[in-house]
Parts: sequence; structure tokens; C-alpha cells
Amino acid sequence: MTLVPDIELIRRLLTAALLGALLGFEREIKHKSAGLRTNILIALGSALFTIMSSELAEATGSDPGRVAAQIVTGIGFLGAGAIMRTDSGIHGLTTAATVWVNAAVGVAAGAGRYHLAVIATIITLGALLLLRPIEPLIEKRFGTPDESSPPKR
Repeated sequence: MTLVPDIELIRRLLTAALLGALLGFEREIKHKSAGLRTNILIALGSALFTIMSSELAEATGSDPGRVAAQIVTGIGFLGAGAIMRTDSGIHGLTTAATVWVNAAVGVAAGAGRYHLAVIATIITLGALLLLRPIEPLIEKRFGTPDESSPPKR
């Protein structure tokens, strides 16, 4: 069994935590429920599960993808907890989606795919930071759908 050297394990876990912190910082400054600590822990936990999955699969001859699939399911459960329906609409979808993407970033970092993790984080931050100012322009131009009217065909 080939064990990943300690320095590489530290690099993977710290990368996951740092990238999770970047996403969490954006959520924190927007005063969202899943902030800095939550996103660090999600990315770190996903990375740790990915590392352990790989090591256990090699030792037992099983499929390492099974744990990754369970990460997706577990994070979906966490994300669902962030979504709230109120009289004024549905809130928390972006936070739930950020939690989901953050877990995937953690999986990439845990697998040693640093470039992929960094690129995904940059794209996610771009979507969170750059698209928000554009949304009112889109609503102004095209309006918002009325929930009481049937969808247009």
C-alpha cells in the first residue's frame, strides 16, 4: 500500500481549508448563514473523506468513488437545511449551492487536483461576486416572473 507522504496530506488539507475560507469569506461578508467556519469545515471534511477513501480503497481493493458519492448526498442534506421558504419567496438557494460547490472543491483538493480546485473556486467567486450586480439589470429588463400566473409556452 502506497501512503501519501505527510507533507502532501498537509498540502491537500490546507488547500481545501484555504479555498473553503475564500468561499466562506464571501458568504460571511454578505451575512449569510453558512459563513467562514462552516465553509472551511465543509471543504476540509470533504478533502479528508476523499483522502481516506483513496487509502481505504487501495488497502481493501474497493471503489474509492463510493465515499465521494456519499459526500454529495450528505452535502445535499446540509444544503437543504439552508433553504427557507417564506411568504416573500425562497431564500438560501445560493448558500446551498455554494456549500455544494465547496464540497466538490474539497474533494478536488483532497484528491490532489489543486488546479481544478483553484479554478472551480475562482469561477464560483466570480459567479457570487460579479453576477449579483447584474441581476437587478436583468430583472429590470425582463421583469420577474409572477408566481400566480401559469408559465408561458
